[in-house]
Formats: sequence, C-alpha cells, structure tokens
Amino acid sequence: MQQPLAERLRPSTLDEYIGQEHLVGQGAILRRMIDAGQISSFILWGPPGVGKTTLAHIISVQLEVPFFTLSAIHSGVKDVREVIDRCKGGGMFRKGRPILFIDEIHRFNKSQQDSLLGAVENGTVTLIGATTENPSFEVIRPLLSRCQVYVLKSLEVNHLHQLLGRAIHEDKYLKTLDIEVTETDALFRYSGGDARKLLNILDLVTGSAEENEKIIINDSIVTERLQQNPAAYDKNGEMHYDIISAFIKSIRGSDPDAAIYWLARMVEGGEDPAFIARRLVISAAEDIGLANPNALLMANACFDALQNIGWPEGRIVLAEATIYLASSPKSNSAYMAINKAMGIVKETGNLPVPLHLRNAPTSLMKELNYGQNYKYSHDYPNHFVEQQYLPDMLKEQSIWEPQNSPAENRLKEFMGSLWKKRFK
Repeated sequence: MQQPLAERLRPSTLDEYIGQEHLVGQGAILRRMIDAGQISSFILWGPPGVGKTTLAHIISVQLEVPFFTLSAIHSGVKDVREVIDRCKGGGMFRKGRPILFIDEIHRFNKSQQDSLLGAVENGTVTLIGATTENPSFEVIRPLLSRCQVYVLKSLEVNHLHQLLGRAIHEDKYLKTLDIEVTETDALFRYSGGDARKLLNILDLVTGSAEENEKIIINDSIVTERLQQNPAAYDKNGEMHYDIISAFIKSIRGSDPDAAIYWLARMVEGGEDPAFIARRLVISAAEDIGLANPNALLMANACFDALQNIGWPEGRIVLAEATIYLASSPKSNSAYMAINKAMGIVKETGNLPVPLHLRNAPTSLMKELNYGQNYKYSHDYPNHFVEQQYLPDMLKEQSIWEPQNSPAENRLKEFMGSLWKKRFK
C-alpha cells in the first residue's frame, strides 16, 4: 500500500525544508546552532502542519545523534523514565547527546513534565517539544525556564506554491501523472497554511483520477472533492482552528445562537475544555473589555469552575459564559490602547522617566532630584492632582480612546472631570 503523499514528501534535509526562514534560513538562530553541531533544549510552538516534527527529525539526522520520540497523548511517566534510562545507557559510544522529541507536550500533566526536569538539567537528553498551544499556559515554569521557545508560522502563499511544485514534479508517483494546475485559490484556502493539509487535499484530488486521465486542478474541483470527503482535510480535528475562530467571531458579533452552536460543535468534537475557556478569557478582555468589566470576571470564574467540576458538567459553565459574553456590550478600547502604546514604544524607544516619577531609594538619587516635586495624589481633594506622568516627548499624547458604551461613557465623563483638557 502506497504511503500518503505527506509522508512521501517529508523533507530529510534543511535545504528541502519549506518555510520558517526566521528560524532555519541562512544565518537564523536554529540554523546557526545546527551548523555548529550544538543545540540546547527548546520548544517549537505553532499550528498543525508547519513542520515541527519534521524539523526535529532533520536536526537529529544532521547532528547524527540518537532520536527518541514520545507522544504526550499515549505516553506516561513510566514511558518517559524508560526513554531517559535508554539515553543514559551506552553514552561513551555516542557522538552527541540524544534528542528526546515530545509531540503535543502541552498534553503532559505536571508529574509527566516533572519527570523530564532532571534529564534536561543534567544534559542526559536534549528536549525538543512540539505544541500547538501557548507554552506559557501549558508547560510548567521549571521546564520552560530550561528551554527556549521558537514560534513557527503558518506557511505563506509562496511556500505553498513551492510545496505544490515539489509534489507534482518530484514525488515518484505524481510526476508520472498528467497534472495541470489552473487555479490554486481553493487549494490554498482550504489548506490554511498547513503543509500536511495541502498534501492530503492533493492526494485526494489526484487519487480519484482514472488511469492515463489528464488531471485538472482548479477551484471548483477542489471544492467538490472536499465536500464529498470532509474527513480527508480534517484529519485528527485540524479544523478546530476554523471552529474556534467562528466561535470567537460569533461572540464578538453579539450572536449568542451562533456562539452556542460553535461551542456545541467543539464539545461534540472532543475539544479540550481548557482550550475553550482560555479563549473565553481572551475574548472577554479583547472584545468586551471596559464596556462590561464583569465579563472578564465571568470568564475567569468559568475557567476556575471548569478545573473544579470537570466534565461533562463543565459544558454548562462554558455555555453560561459563552451566552453572557455574546450578549454583552462590546468594546476593544483596551486592546486598541495597548497596541497603540506598544507601537509608540517601538517608534520612540526607551524614553527617560520624568525625574519627579523616579524612585529614590538612595541619598545620591535624592541629590540628583529623583522623585523631587512628585505630588502624592491622596493628599489632594478627590485623590487627584494634575501632573505629568508620560515622558516629556509624549506628554500631549492620547492613547486610550473611550468607545461609546454606557460603562465607558461614565469612565470618560469621570476622566474629563479630573483632567479638564483631556478626554473631551
């Protein structure tokens, strides 16, 4: 039986690897470490199908070191310890430190992650973890502090073109076929920057052709084949990124019916409840924000309750929070404010803190006027006194722009009563 196209086309060298130039391009950080023959433990964070597993394999081959792999879904503490014991054995005959690759490391619980610490710290193994989730949420702090985190990006259109060309012209089977690509929009759209998904779709379209038949690949054919075979491009629940996107956009769009529908799709599909709860917390801050500050409290309470009561009752908590957030007034003023402020920081650099705001713990600092003329707000009526808090260069800069909601209108009115000239 023929291997799937994605396996047949798996790169074996960095020169064949497509994408992630910021990490493995000439002069990039990982490329330099690999070329030097010395790598430290790290975690690869990125969406499915961008080459995390492949990159780990390539590194082990190029460094000529033993490669051990575990799946966090199927492995426990016992499996981790067995692999570490194997890595310890025969060390004097090895060229370099073994690599232990753990796929979906975010699914390891605390005790499983704890079992890795000693081996990583004393150099028994070089750990390479792969995750689709933010490591700062899912990886314990002691382990995270011993690993660099490298972010992998979805493949861009030029990468997908490269991959498509390589598949058609270099794959031992596809290059024997008469394939003509006339349109790529649907092919690239359905792949969503996922190399594996693109190759699965290509496998589907070419695999149904008759012998000696000319194969045309265009938008209508790709769409038709995928509608007939939805599992072919949604293997292992990869569509969860599309569904969580629809879920969040329905909340943002104030449609509780749609939001609860997409929640049900995730619940029925076996999505990780903690994944959903984290997205609710983000949505509460980003999309509802100051229009209803209670939304963030609700989302956090949902997250905590979910940890306490578990599943399946946790679905009810998720549903309550989802409906509350979707039916709340919306504002992204806090989200816009921090983005604007970060843009100003990048543009203006490290502007000096005004002297009256500086900390003055030593006599020398006091002699240099650190903290001089600072006005303590609580010494004044209404616990407020007008003074400059921004750097001199930005003292007239407006960053937070209140939006039109009852809650923010009240905040704007209160700020206007204090500052007079600002927040008009």
